Amino acid sequence: MSASANKKLLQDIFAAAANPDPAARDRALFTASLADDAKWVVTGQYSWSRTFAGKAAIIGDLHGYVRARLRDRTRTIAHRFIADGDIVVVEAKGDNVTLEGARYDNDYCLVFRLADGKIKEIREYCDSALTEKALGPFPHTVARVAG
Repeated sequence: MSASANKKLLQDIFAAAANPDPAARDRALFTASLADDAKWVVTGQYSWSRTFAGKAAIIGDLHGYVRARLRDRTRTIAHRFIADGDIVVVEAKGDNVTLEGARYDNDYCLVFRLADGKIKEIREYCDSALTEKALGPFPHTVARVAG
């Protein structure tokens, strides 16, 4: 796919998931666009820093745990997309509330690598101190949640 097609795919994914109505947020396009062997790398030196290898680990372990810590379905609003070949960089801001009522509005820079219309890798850069303050440390083991 071209850089513009890759960018459009990510724009569509973020648009579907950013609906202000939690019941209308749709992650189906993200899930369908995620390669089975995709990996999500949480960068940094904190408890969340690790590589989630495979679609099941990304959807069940990473996203499942985040969903379990928030009141509503996660909402991340993208405000910049930069595409170069098979790489799309997305700057975004969260709009979320934890179960305890604390705001979790992290700033993200997400670097996506795509191949043949599928997301193969995501590298996440964010405010790690805010993540641990709002969501707590990432558990050593997580109960996988169906995606």
